[in-house]
Amino acid sequence: MSRGPYKLLITDLDGTLIDGRGQIHERDRLAIKALLERGVLVSLCTGRMYSGTRDIARTLGLKAAVGCVDGSHIVHSADDRDLVLRSIESEAAAVLYETLAEIRPVSFVFSDDTVLYDAAGVEFLPYINTWSERSVALEDAIEESRRRRASSTCGVVSLGTEMQIKTIVAELAKRAPNALQTVTFPVRRTTYTGMWGMVVRTAGASKGTAIEWIAGHEGVELSETIAVGDWLNDIPMLENAGRSFAMAHAPDEVKTAATEVLDADVVRGGGIEEAAQRAGLL
Repeated sequence: MSRGPYKLLITDLDGTLIDGRGQIHERDRLAIKALLERGVLVSLCTGRMYSGTRDIARTLGLKAAVGCVDGSHIVHSADDRDLVLRSIESEAAAVLYETLAEIRPVSFVFSDDTVLYDAAGVEFLPYINTWSERSVALEDAIEESRRRRASSTCGVVSLGTEMQIKTIVAELAKRAPNALQTVTFPVRRTTYTGMWGMVVRTAGASKGTAIEWIAGHEGVELSETIAVGDWLNDIPMLENAGRSFAMAHAPDEVKTAATEVLDADVVRGGGIEEAAQRAGLL
């Protein structure tokens, strides 16, 4: 059985468990193996779709529910069973697609565990494909998604200038108040210098709601959870966990949300190992 007051550790993927090459840090892989052997539950909570998360969960030998698309989709990693799917409601989706069609950033639609894209998005696929192993090219991703109004669309990622992204956010707040939530950020890739990104999801779904749901599903109190992350979308998870750790390279807002800041960073790895050691689990 697990030692101490903590029974569940949930980690972000990219920038936390996963390095810049898309590989699991070896120290953290070994730490997770040791945690599982000691009876500690380990889960993942990521912005990726499940198709981009499944192989990692299986490589690590996880058997718990995992949160994907920032908590909009929760799947049991042992049998790929959908547990929660919080899609964008049709009226809000119509507003979203109309706004994107007017402003025209490069957009990717997350639907049916697949990334939908068009010709404008081809050069950005190396950036987006880490989120899902499934992608389908369409003539116009936004127009076709608007016509289909897929009930399983749980997110949209857009890339554009800072002005485009901020204009879209303002329009969505005005035209679909309280129906959608957006996260914006400067893209941290040297090849896309000056670009901004935006993630849109249905209101009420976040990594914070995911950790709460997963803990309840696994029979664990939130006070018995540990979370590790490095980016803005991790803030709700870090704030909800019983104890939370921000990676050393995380922005200041993320470090403020966590109860502790790690020495480990994305280059050296070891964030999971360090967090588990500090919590007395290793």
